[in-house]
Amino acid sequence: MKNFLYMFSLLVAVTACQSQTKQKATGKVGGPCEGCEAIHEYGDKVLAAIDTLPKFKETEPKLKLTGIVYGADGKTPAEDVILYVYHTNREGIYEKKGDEKGWARRHGHIRGWVKTGKDGRYTIYTFRPASYPNRNEPEHIHVTVKEPEKNEYYIDDFLFDDDPLLTDDKRAKLKGRGGQGVFLPQPKNGILTIERNIILGKNIPNYH
Repeated sequence: MKNFLYMFSLLVAVTACQSQTKQKATGKVGGPCEGCEAIHEYGDKVLAAIDTLPKFKETEPKLKLTGIVYGADGKTPAEDVILYVYHTNREGIYEKKGDEKGWARRHGHIRGWVKTGKDGRYTIYTFRPASYPNRNEPEHIHVTVKEPEKNEYYIDDFLFDDDPLLTDDKRAKLKGRGGQGVFLPQPKNGILTIERNIILGKNIPNYH
């Protein structure tokens, strides 16, 4: 009887382990991601490695986001990776024009897409957003990633090191998805610049 119970317990443990392994292998890369499907809403636009978001010319302070997207090894530039970014205006509102469709009704029209070439580089011209009105969320720029043959997933927002709302407690809760996301913009050629290299899969659940 003891042998039977032992074998039964062993069988249950093995089955549970196999089930967990299967779930991990088939789980969605990055886990739940509300609104990540917006990365596909660029329509018939031909994506390039450089994009300029709406209201860049007339809004200060201007901001340049640039860097290289690397594969999981952190060394090899990743080609054909789409980045989707969106953020608030200078009043902290996801500004809309009134004719938005899809996720633009939530994300607003200050958004854009880039697609890396063989060198893995991307550049986005925009402006520094404001924090949400009457809330304590730091200023941030959302980023979603879509690499070939994997589902889309989000990485850590672009955050600003000099933002007083980015407290030590909030910094401690950052996951480092895709690598470091906190930067102090540096003036280069008359425009504030953040240079951020992104590592695909870094700290991303179910990445395999």
